Amino acid sequence: MAKTNAKPKAGRKPRRPSRKQAEEAVRTLLLWAGEDTRREGLLDTPKRVASAYEDWFSGYKMDPVNFLARTFEEVEGYDEMIVLRDIEFESHCEHHMAPIIGHAHVGYLPRNKVVGISKLARVVEAFARRFQVQEKMTAQIANCISEVLNPKGVGVVVEAKHQCMTTRGIHKTNVSMVTSTMLGTFRKDARTRAEFLQMIDNGR
Repeated sequence: MAKTNAKPKAGRKPRRPSRKQAEEAVRTLLLWAGEDTRREGLLDTPKRVASAYEDWFSGYKMDPVNFLARTFEEVEGYDEMIVLRDIEFESHCEHHMAPIIGHAHVGYLPRNKVVGISKLARVVEAFARRFQVQEKMTAQIANCISEVLNPKGVGVVVEAKHQCMTTRGIHKTNVSMVTSTMLGTFRKDARTRAEFLQMIDNGR
């Protein structure tokens, strides 16, 4: 008897459908929802949705490592914590394809080089503009910064509201989810971790 819970084998990435196939898929969903795709208001909806997907999921075309490639060492020996607070992002839940709206706080303790602060925001953007699970996204941001910059430590805290919970299912609208990843001294040293958390909390 064949196993029903067997996981699919890892292999080559599925071929990306054409733009025409994507638009046809939108028409199918509209029909399934009970709509008439021939009416005026929906004639261009498949094209608009495909264009929106190109924007919402542009992160698949971004390599966050590239954003951290250019660093600066002429910082007069600066070796204190660097924190970028309240980086707004828009993502989508990979379980329901519903929006995840929130902000991220990113901090690191440099070893001998720093990176332009806009690059930290671009790293968040690259991972957010994909189908995501918040826990995974939080870890991806922290691991990327740690692996490329090799700082003494990294801290990432993400706060977000999940529309899959607020607009469907349990319908709890004022609930936000908080996740964190602490690496290096942020994980090992309670004082460093407390300083980071205090710095991101002071802006409220």
